[in-house]
Amino acid sequence: MTNSREVRLTAIPDGLPTPDHFTIAETTLPAPGEGEVLVRNRYFQVFPAVRTLFGGGVEGAPFPGIKAGEPLIGVAIGEVVDGPLQGTLVSHWQGWREYAVVPAEQTTALSDVLPDPILHLSQGLTAYTAFARGAEIRKGDTVFISGGAGGVGSLAAQYAKQLGAGRVVGSTGSAWKAERMRTELGYDDVLPRGEAPDGIDVFLDNVGGEQLTTAVTKANDSARFVLVGALSSQLAPDHAGITAFTEVDLLQLITKRITVRGLSPKDCWPAQAEWEQRFSEWLRAGEVSFPHTKISGIENAPRALHELLTGQHVGSVVVEL
Repeated sequence: MTNSREVRLTAIPDGLPTPDHFTIAETTLPAPGEGEVLVRNRYFQVFPAVRTLFGGGVEGAPFPGIKAGEPLIGVAIGEVVDGPLQGTLVSHWQGWREYAVVPAEQTTALSDVLPDPILHLSQGLTAYTAFARGAEIRKGDTVFISGGAGGVGSLAAQYAKQLGAGRVVGSTGSAWKAERMRTELGYDDVLPRGEAPDGIDVFLDNVGGEQLTTAVTKANDSARFVLVGALSSQLAPDHAGITAFTEVDLLQLITKRITVRGLSPKDCWPAQAEWEQRFSEWLRAGEVSFPHTKISGIENAPRALHELLTGQHVGSVVVEL
């Protein structure tokens, strides 16, 4: 038997969650059964879309809803300490806890292509798949990224440049984030929320809402839109975050021949090996960086989520155990 701590949701939030909506609970894990492994987690990712799970989740999504009294979930990296592949570093979806008993088939052994295991908790795979296989960036494209300072956006501008984009523009509602986006993250220009550049060839949308509405009006002929998030609803205090309705001018979509594609995690997994190789090459050459904040201790995880949801970080947020 293994003692472990985990973060549990104590009550469904009415609005954005605060640290008071969570508790750090002690639990005892059984020894892994047949086909299971015991993983000692090293890191887990804090991501804003977890808020959607508090409202019951979204039908068809790969992640279940979270009820009051249940532990949170998210991508984690840990070492198998009991069961098949003992000693192997793996990723899995039972984050927000120190130890986890996981079906072996639900773990993925980490390759050594990336120079640091924590890089597997970046959201670079989403950004890469959106550009390399979704929108298929062409040389000289003007790329617009909504929510450009988040986990996806902070890597997306850098990737876009490596894949041949001519100009990359992002949006944020924060002046200090805009400065970092221009000086560190590869953006040529940064616009306030709700605005979009004139002439868009590729749009990577993390936000939805009015930013998607506006981008349609500014799109070039045959523009390619890839939708990966809906933060406009997921971060709205008066919204449960399980739906995200947006007004779009269909005639603009038709006359401009705009392609709109939703991208889910299921679309990204086939590109994993390709992304790892290219990300590693770019990192080693100093052509891209991994913007992130590392927070130590599971007891600080609820605060980390609150800070992320209220816009206090750039890039990914990772809890180190």
